[in-house]
Amino acid sequence: MSQAIRRATELALDETTVTALRAALKTTADEVVQAIIDEVPSYANALSGRMGGTIRRAVRTALGHYLDLASGNATGGDAGDAAYELGRGEVRDGRSMDALLSAYRVGARVAWRGLAAGAVPAGLPAAEVAKFAELTFAYIDELSAASAAGHADELAARGLAHERHLEQLARDLLSGAGSDVLLTSAQRAGWQPPVSLTAVLLPSAQARPAYRVLDPSTLVLDDLPDALGVLLVPDADRAHLLRQLTDRTAVVGPARPWTRASASYERAVRARSLSVDIRDTEDHLPELVLSADVDAFADLRTRALAPLRALPDSTARKLEETLRAWLLHHGRREEVATTLFVHPQTVRYRMSQLRELFPDLGSPQRVLELTLAVGLRLS
Repeated sequence: MSQAIRRATELALDETTVTALRAALKTTADEVVQAIIDEVPSYANALSGRMGGTIRRAVRTALGHYLDLASGNATGGDAGDAAYELGRGEVRDGRSMDALLSAYRVGARVAWRGLAAGAVPAGLPAAEVAKFAELTFAYIDELSAASAAGHADELAARGLAHERHLEQLARDLLSGAGSDVLLTSAQRAGWQPPVSLTAVLLPSAQARPAYRVLDPSTLVLDDLPDALGVLLVPDADRAHLLRQLTDRTAVVGPARPWTRASASYERAVRARSLSVDIRDTEDHLPELVLSADVDAFADLRTRALAPLRALPDSTARKLEETLRAWLLHHGRREEVATTLFVHPQTVRYRMSQLRELFPDLGSPQRVLELTLAVGLRLS
């Protein structure tokens, strides 16, 4: 408390004045507390009961330390530490720094009035009274500064702890943790569970910027493998969410009940593994279904298209393209020809070849297998 200490060295309080001031200490402390209760609404209930007794003792201690400082018998360090802890405590009690600063202002005014009432009758010269006033307000200013620092540090620590709790909740969600674990994690993070969550997978460098334009309850992780990040967006309007991500390299998974957010995330991951051009997984459900077991899909293609393997590659490719168009257009020759940019007679000729290769082409089971085998090309 360098400023207050400097003021104290300029002040010469004799023992008589100090004794008179100490005699008024308890009364002055009580007046300070009462004035704070009356004038600062945030403390109207906080200073009653046991808490009121604690605060009164703290005020008396601070005033006593102040008198030690004024008489040259203290350095001010302990009071600064106490003020710092007071600022931290205000955060825990849910009060703003404005309330505490108001209390300090009221306390300084009332304390000065009470102390001056004791100092003047004790014969303190006018010049020393002025210095005494300067010390009083320098002391209060430095207590205020110490409390403000404590308040800010506690807020920062709580903010960091809160962010870590939110990140842990996001990790629990992505890992598919059980409902009990998720509820506990959500409560610890002070996060109100929504009805649904939608996972958005995107490069880690884009995660925080995208997060800032979304619902404040969105959960974010930007340290996933492969330099990826994920956003878990609560109760998203899908069309609106996609518009918000227009300029991002994002893959948007499906909305899922919040305890099943891992399913949304896993689909987004799988969609991204298929193609970096996929944005909305809902537009690519067939590819996602067929890629659920890549080996099974490869085996299906091998078995279903086995008759084509005996043909030259170029012929096999043309017939496979014709078969795909024929199946997808339900055998409508004109539409197949338009899709392949060939004459309808060419389609007719190729289909004759295919019917020779696949004698059971009319079988529902064969149609199903061939539709799956040629309907999509997966890398």
